[in-house]
Amino acid sequence: MRRAGRLAGLVLKEISRLMNPGVTTKDLDVRAEKMIRDAGAVPTFLGYCGYPASICASLNDEVVHGIPHPKRVLKEGDIVSIDVGVTLDGFVGDTAGTFPVGRVSEEARRLLETTRRSLEKGMEQARVGRRLGDVSSAIQVCAESAGFSVVRDYSGHGIGRQMHEGPSIPNFGAAGTGIRLEEGLVLALEPMINQSDWKVKVLGDGWTVVTRDGGLSAHFEHTVAVTSDGPEILTSV
Repeated sequence: MRRAGRLAGLVLKEISRLMNPGVTTKDLDVRAEKMIRDAGAVPTFLGYCGYPASICASLNDEVVHGIPHPKRVLKEGDIVSIDVGVTLDGFVGDTAGTFPVGRVSEEARRLLETTRRSLEKGMEQARVGRRLGDVSSAIQVCAESAGFSVVRDYSGHGIGRQMHEGPSIPNFGAAGTGIRLEEGLVLALEPMINQSDWKVKVLGDGWTVVTRDGGLSAHFEHTVAVTSDGPEILTSV
């Protein structure tokens, strides 16, 4: 899982370097797929429940699951959420980040920083003996204390030989509740934070999730192992 996680992290890092005006989301998808396959892995998302691409590329008010398209062109001021999944030697690595295209608004910058920080707060709780609610609560408190809202319809998840395994990990909840975390458990923590209201809807393509009110949304994710020495971020590079 360390190898799969590292590859996913390297792919996300490479894609983040391509965030320039004029680039299409399909360009990003093509680059990601080539990098994954060149490493001897396969893109986990491609064909998953019929999903047609190797990454998810979600712009501005799109929360998650945006489908790359050759006519979707990045513009100055956009924010772009990229979600990457790779399967290597039978194990999955899953990671995501939201990136600015050129100069973005102060509110967008603050949303990105808060979402990144909420992931860090959640990962800090991924320790032996803590409860799942400790992770969820840490994410929620960080996001809401900054004036943002937490998406309720989608959550993090366990991960291993399959991309989505138990347990489900909401990004909101009460500390001190839920299952106890045990050594060896691996979690994909992924706060999805909205600029204003938390409510979302799915577009007609059956995949793209957007904010109902048109506000911005950001998404960060790491695959994290619960170890005796504390949280180990497998997708960090």
